Amino acid sequence: MSSLNDSTRPNWDAELIQIANYVTNYHPSTELAWQTARHMLIDSLGCALEALEYPACTKLLGPVVPGATLTNGARVPGTAYQLDPIKAAFDIGATIRWLDYNDTWLAAEWGHPSDNLGAILAVADWRSRNGASITMRDVLECAIKAHEIQGVLAIKNSFNQVGLDHVALVKLASTAVVSQLLELSREQTLAALSQVFVDGQALRTYRHAPNTGSRKSWAAGDACSRAVRLALIAQTGEMGYPGALTAPAWGFYDVSFQGRPFKFDRNFGSYVIENVLFKISYPAEFHAQSAVEAAMTLHAMLKTLGRSVDEIEKIVIRTHAACVRIIDKQGPLDNPADRDHCIQYMVAVPLLFGRLTAADYEANVAADPRIDALRARIRCVEDPDLTTDYHDPDKRSIANGLNVTFKDGTKLDEVLVEYPIGHRRRRDEGIPLLEDKFRHNLARRFDAAHQQQILDVALDQATLEAMPVHTFMDLFATS
Repeated sequence: MSSLNDSTRPNWDAELIQIANYVTNYHPSTELAWQTARHMLIDSLGCALEALEYPACTKLLGPVVPGATLTNGARVPGTAYQLDPIKAAFDIGATIRWLDYNDTWLAAEWGHPSDNLGAILAVADWRSRNGASITMRDVLECAIKAHEIQGVLAIKNSFNQVGLDHVALVKLASTAVVSQLLELSREQTLAALSQVFVDGQALRTYRHAPNTGSRKSWAAGDACSRAVRLALIAQTGEMGYPGALTAPAWGFYDVSFQGRPFKFDRNFGSYVIENVLFKISYPAEFHAQSAVEAAMTLHAMLKTLGRSVDEIEKIVIRTHAACVRIIDKQGPLDNPADRDHCIQYMVAVPLLFGRLTAADYEANVAADPRIDALRARIRCVEDPDLTTDYHDPDKRSIANGLNVTFKDGTKLDEVLVEYPIGHRRRRDEGIPLLEDKFRHNLARRFDAAHQQQILDVALDQATLEAMPVHTFMDLFATS
């Protein structure tokens, strides 16, 4: 890896310089990066449209106070809202993330790089409406870079191990690319990036028992809005903090990261967008995606064999360490946010019903006593080999194997899924299904003619890239 040192700015932390240089100087060159960025964009917007069906999400949207809309402000897809870019970033980020159905990146840290679209789309749209020449190609470029910053930092640096949430990386990546969209100077960009680390970072407690709750669904929106605010503050010429990471005793490393500097295993490029994971078939925490696929296979097998779930004595999930750490849960589940982070729940529902949708996390479904009865008979066991393959950069598997034992002592052969449908190794199989998912989500909000108008743009790379951002965002507005 090239040196992080920059002799022209020796007072700035080297890591901040590396990020600023990448945002300023790098231009993605691979067809795969650009195409995957488009697929990521349409999938994320579809997720946002589906989230609008849930009042727990929509109650958070709109102006901070009644009437605080903005002429030529940024649009919130699927709504009539036109807002200042800070609140629009929150709304777009929250809707994309709400159902845990957008893309995923798994490494030492876990996260969802498409979360950054909240900040990117809000600022790009707002600037486009106010005279800046910004096209959707610029949005895709920013998305590629945001994916890379968040994802590369996640490969070797575990924020969860120090109790911090991965949305700290959303705030960092979004601040970096929003600085580019705002045309900040290099010094202003460095100042904005330093403010990210001076900020307090979100605790991860809202993702884990006993505090699992709905903040995990709007935390990314919060990070996006804060990123926009910090970049706008830097645009005024407000000073930055060159040693925000490394200052002894008072810097981020010593205060929040147990004194450990960030580790990098590669230069910034387009690796992350090219290898990102899509959630295509199921709105489930990604470490469970392969388990849900396996459970759907088992559901069909049980029907073929004429056997019932009631006959099952136990199910052992052979899995990897990250799954055990994040989503292996026993006992009561208090809300949808709790249920969609419980692998036992996400296996039990498809075994019983042959499906797993966002609605299956709601209380009316969870009240079915058969779900908890089956959950109690499911346990996870880590397989060190699966953990090794999970971290192997050439494999990046997310494997789960389901082993069923019946009360009469008979067993089924293990159903093992190493690479779920959204994995790069299954990209050819997955993209047509991803486009179908997008079509299905468009139909939730728009009539057939409007759907086709969007599809004519969204499914054509050249047409999409050439379109001004505000024109594209207007396609997703409702009255």
